[in-house]
Amino acid sequence: MRGPESSQGDLVTLRGVTAYGYHGVFDVERREGQEFVVDVEMGLDLGPAAATDALHRTVHYGEVAATVVEVVEGPPCDLIEKVAGLVADRVLATQPLVETVSVTVHKPQAPVGVPFGDVAVSIRRTRDVPVVIALGANLEDPVRTVQQAGRRLQRVRGLRRVRLSRLYGTDPVGGPQQPDYVNAVAVGRTRLTAGSLLAALHDIEADFGRTREVRWGARTLDLDLIQWGDPAEGTDLVSADPELVLPHPRAHQRAFVLVPWAQVDPAAVLRVGEEVRAVAELADETGDAGVRPLAEPG
Repeated sequence: MRGPESSQGDLVTLRGVTAYGYHGVFDVERREGQEFVVDVEMGLDLGPAAATDALHRTVHYGEVAATVVEVVEGPPCDLIEKVAGLVADRVLATQPLVETVSVTVHKPQAPVGVPFGDVAVSIRRTRDVPVVIALGANLEDPVRTVQQAGRRLQRVRGLRRVRLSRLYGTDPVGGPQQPDYVNAVAVGRTRLTAGSLLAALHDIEADFGRTREVRWGARTLDLDLIQWGDPAEGTDLVSADPELVLPHPRAHQRAFVLVPWAQVDPAAVLRVGEEVRAVAELADETGDAGVRPLAEPG
């Protein structure tokens, strides 16, 4: 089986997970059951794990093995294609660092009717989740900068269907005295993990001369990852990792995020604590404070 390719080409492979199940179309298979053997190959960026030696920077393959066993020992399916699909979906749902997954389900005791060595089905799934990115700038030519940054987002490999809101002028919030901001929000879908996408955003910021010398200070370009996944479906990543806090902890209070977000995606929702709230409703609660429409996306 040809393994998946992550954005970095890295793989974690788990082979030969064996469990007893009752999958099949024949009565004898549903009654007596048989052994199934499952291989899982996961594509992800292993650079952070290699650099830090930290478990939370990679896949927990013990959890993946337990997921495989849970599916195989779970409710019976007619087809091992279905079993493979369930394993792949569960892996993507429970392992947020995985970008792509390939699953092979072997059925070595299948009632084929002739001598054979193995029967197996392989499937590949690629992560595809909605993401929300806030853009802001207040130095040099901020309108042009935000428009150009929006176009750059459309060229990020692994990020697709990017739509940019109209641009808004906003009052600075916190930090030293500084010029007004130009803000916008981009929505799209990605196969990238949240960490990989955040790294891509930082690369774009650096290309625009962004520095981080003063907290909440003036900047040439600010790209914030606001939300990764869909809280309405329970696929959003909730993370307290200092390097990747999600959802953005102050997004629900910031009109300069909520107003453009509701404009580009009126049905958007955001997780706020234990609740999932409509972004348009949150924007109304802020009173659109200090947010002024400027221009359509360029």
